[in-house]
Amino acid sequence: MPRTFHLNKGFNLPLAGRALLEECKINQPDSFAIKPSDFKGLVQPKLLVSVGENVKSGSPLFYDKGNEDVLFVAPVSGEISEIIRGERRKIIEIRILADKKIEYKGFKKYSKAEINNITRAEAVATLTASGVWPSFIQRPFGVVANPSDEPSAIYISAFDSSPCAPDMAYLMRGKEEVFQLGIDVLNKLVKGNIHLSLDATEIPSVFSGIEDVEIHKFSGPHPVGNVGIQIHHIKPIGKNDKVWTIDPLSVARIGTLFLEGIYDATKLIAITGSEVIHPHYVKTYSGACLDKLLANNLKETNLRCISGNVLTGEHVGVRGYLGHFHNQISVIPEGDEEEFLGWMLPSFKKLSFHKAFGLFSFLNPKKEKVLDTNTNGEQRNFTISGAFEKILPMDILPTYLFKSIISNDYDEMEALGIYEVIEEDVALCEYIDVSKNDIQAIVRKGIELIRNS
Repeated sequence: MPRTFHLNKGFNLPLAGRALLEECKINQPDSFAIKPSDFKGLVQPKLLVSVGENVKSGSPLFYDKGNEDVLFVAPVSGEISEIIRGERRKIIEIRILADKKIEYKGFKKYSKAEINNITRAEAVATLTASGVWPSFIQRPFGVVANPSDEPSAIYISAFDSSPCAPDMAYLMRGKEEVFQLGIDVLNKLVKGNIHLSLDATEIPSVFSGIEDVEIHKFSGPHPVGNVGIQIHHIKPIGKNDKVWTIDPLSVARIGTLFLEGIYDATKLIAITGSEVIHPHYVKTYSGACLDKLLANNLKETNLRCISGNVLTGEHVGVRGYLGHFHNQISVIPEGDEEEFLGWMLPSFKKLSFHKAFGLFSFLNPKKEKVLDTNTNGEQRNFTISGAFEKILPMDILPTYLFKSIISNDYDEMEALGIYEVIEEDVALCEYIDVSKNDIQAIVRKGIELIRNS
């Protein structure tokens, strides 16, 4: 029987602009990019292509010096148009001018019966060579998994509770067969169980008949959909544990890889946010440029275009590129104008976890809000208010964890739960922080300190 977890801690952000469950056709972008910064834990990316070279979808673009077997591949076919570098020639983006018709690099095909009989070594070799492997994320630390490790469990969150999150059942429609085949492949990699977490309020049919997984049901406010929160309640991670996480779309991509022999980078993207005229879904490829995805669908010009959700996404601009792990684009007003008296004025429009601010915002918490990026203040001394403990559904002490990271206290970090969190798990803490600290960056700093110690 599935276990059901009811979480009370958390906070939902009812932002305006959730995508309607309809797919609109668009002209595909001309440019696509893969960004090494999307993948945590890379030691030193090494290029395998040069400007002007033609590639196919699935062709390797670079590998990591820390693990040369894991290849990072092109999402589309076309010509390498630019390689953007930063300081010390760090690779920022590899841009591809896409073909009108996508050509695929071929990989070995397997029948359903053959998938059941492949060895772990054969599965790993196919996954690392095809470019699917970087979707496996190791916990603790939230870095790309090492193929030589054998995880004690693999966790999949089948729903997203973040603001204006895409509907996972809609994204996964028609993928029941390849999702199950992906699960069959995952069972070759893990020595324990595969855990699939579902929204207890509504279980989509795409996940209802899945076999060879351990089902869990979760309900509650955000961040209930975060896989790290779910792991904490199913089986907390210790210092010496190694578990992997992967998203449902990547599981389906694994099934497609083994069944059809192609790296399928297509995905449905939710176009969301209060400044989108018609929030909807579009089909494109991983790493797409946002310009044509948002063309003629924005209300204003002074906007922030975010790849991902408003809590954890990346500000990329209207001509930026979709992140590898993102299935959503969020567009909200840029909050670069000062407001007279700010939070002191009574308002039903503002949204705040702290009932002392925004005055009337807590009286109708479910009403959709139009919020901008204004932090309504600047960074100041770290304030201990107890709010983080009210909003993070984990049995840890987040305030003291953050303080231990700032003070570089390794023993305290370990004792207070650094192995259980990554950036997305503490994003709400950053949102409600009256001291305006970049909590996500603080946690990543702590993770890297422990990982490299």
